[in-house]
Amino acid sequence: MVRDRRATTDKELMGNHRADRTRADRGSTDASAAGGRRKAIRAHRGSSGRPRLLGRIPALPALVGVVALAVAGTGAVELTHAQLPRTDSIQLSAGAAGLSGSDAAAFASDRAVRAAAISRDSERQALQDAADQELHRQAEAQSHERDAALSSLARSAERRAHEIAANQWVLPTEDYHLTAGFGQVSGLWATVHTGLDFAAPTGTPIFAVAAGVIDETGWAGSYGYRTVETLADGTQIWYAHQSAIDVHAGEPVSQGETIGAVGSTGNTTGPHLHLEVRPSPNDPVDPYTALVQHGVTP
Repeated sequence: MVRDRRATTDKELMGNHRADRTRADRGSTDASAAGGRRKAIRAHRGSSGRPRLLGRIPALPALVGVVALAVAGTGAVELTHAQLPRTDSIQLSAGAAGLSGSDAAAFASDRAVRAAAISRDSERQALQDAADQELHRQAEAQSHERDAALSSLARSAERRAHEIAANQWVLPTEDYHLTAGFGQVSGLWATVHTGLDFAAPTGTPIFAVAAGVIDETGWAGSYGYRTVETLADGTQIWYAHQSAIDVHAGEPVSQGETIGAVGSTGNTTGPHLHLEVRPSPNDPVDPYTALVQHGVTP
């Protein structure tokens, strides 16, 4: 029994010895490795003794990001302006990219509604533009019509003014005073007075009251020297008791033209112009009224 215990003890001692040697060997190896690392570290230190950084190696995700950016930048540089997609197409494609089924149908329906609204707006704008153009055309047409009407009215007014001027009379003499009127009765006349007397000095000019043609000139008995003028409407104007006659039969005269001079020839009591107005040769009317009706007042 004693021997067996000793044998066992010897075996245990030998085993412990082997284990100690194994641990010693391992310690020596670890120490050698640690010493090597320390030498490597000392080899990379500078003169100041501080370790020198050889550079940091970026992490794998950062490297992947850099590569992706480089590829994206290269691709962007290669795209031309004509190859770039329209913004609205990109937005619509981006909006529809994640849709499927009923959502995609709803998205397409919304696009169709928007397109229809844009089309309706375009049609309304086109209709409005057409309406504006029509209004502008109508306004121009009305303006032309108004201008034409005004021009026609102006021409009519001008013609009427010429007619009035042509029909307007002037006074037959100047520097006068009235001495006897139409219809008066006196022993000075064989019958009633048939004219209007303008008393003025001998030689005072006598004017044609209106445009016409001279029908007769010369001595006329109690009228003395007389000139008869016929107007365009057939009215006769008699100028009597003249001291001189400056026109002859058949001569046209204008309004206000001098046709003779005041005198006292014939049956008179002094120099004056005896004026008669006869719408027809045998029907004298009041010269005063006729003059007023034609725009002048004696």
